[in-house]
Amino acid sequence: MQAINIIPNAEGGNRLQLGQHPTPEPAAGQVLLKIHAAGVNRPDLMQRQGGYPPPPGASPILGLEAAGEIVALGPDVADWHIGDAVCALLTGGGYAEYGVAAAGSCLPPPAGLNWLQAASLPETYFTVWYNLFMRGGLKAGESVLIHGGGGGIGVAAIQLAKAFGAAVFTTAGGAEKCARCLALGADAAIDYRAQDFVEAVADLTQGRGVNLIMDIIGGDYFPKNLACLAEEGRLAQVSVQGGVKAEINLWRVMQKRLTITGSTLRGRDPALKAEIARQLRQHVWPLFARGEIKPIIDSIYPLAEAEAAHARLSGGQHFGKIILEV
Repeated sequence: MQAINIIPNAEGGNRLQLGQHPTPEPAAGQVLLKIHAAGVNRPDLMQRQGGYPPPPGASPILGLEAAGEIVALGPDVADWHIGDAVCALLTGGGYAEYGVAAAGSCLPPPAGLNWLQAASLPETYFTVWYNLFMRGGLKAGESVLIHGGGGGIGVAAIQLAKAFGAAVFTTAGGAEKCARCLALGADAAIDYRAQDFVEAVADLTQGRGVNLIMDIIGGDYFPKNLACLAEEGRLAQVSVQGGVKAEINLWRVMQKRLTITGSTLRGRDPALKAEIARQLRQHVWPLFARGEIKPIIDSIYPLAEAEAAHARLSGGQHFGKIILEV
């Protein structure tokens, strides 16, 4: 099968190139997909440069989400059939013509969505649901600050938080992205290039702060996030694009009785991913069918142009998800 290879580059910036790989075979509890489209995510950029290796047993090929048809079943798969259309969270292998997925990490594409739209969902919505609702405990009537409102995680989080009755504030870079976040349902969009988001959140909440923050930045955002949280507030850390180290004021955590949590999904127990999938199918997939939320696609590239797709993502000008068409 054709798949994207990582080509080491002694000058830095490992290259991506279309090449040949053996077609994988599904193990127990897995299905084999003929992939029609795959999502591009920041962990792919990290893996390309050697910073996010796949867990043991996972495909070394990039790609953490895909949409396609089931063409083979491994042992002990009872809930899916050959020919079923699915979108799936993967531990790797999405940038290819075929890939394996745990049966429990597969979902039927929401009604009315095409392959490209379906491929934009799994990594994003598994992450957002798990962190906003399962770990973050977001409830109707609460307020949430979502950093990176223009990215794939951000556009999903804005829509979901609003659909479930939260007051939604977000940060984004530039007036155009902020306007698009407002159009998605955000109650306020803070241009972090022009405003201090700590001051903006204080103004928006009359000094109380927000109940929950979902952050993709880390680094020097961490103490600012603590300043933005209300008493009993929660911080859900889902990425560290701004760095892995930060200074913490423990007294502020104690005074406000704050909860700080973080997570990754790639190497987690398949049973947890299956439970997230079950909850998404029950609570979120009907929102797509009713048109209350929608996939946001920034751009589409052929599989052979994966390197250009990575350049688009790393450049930071995108709004929504970047997709590879296989």
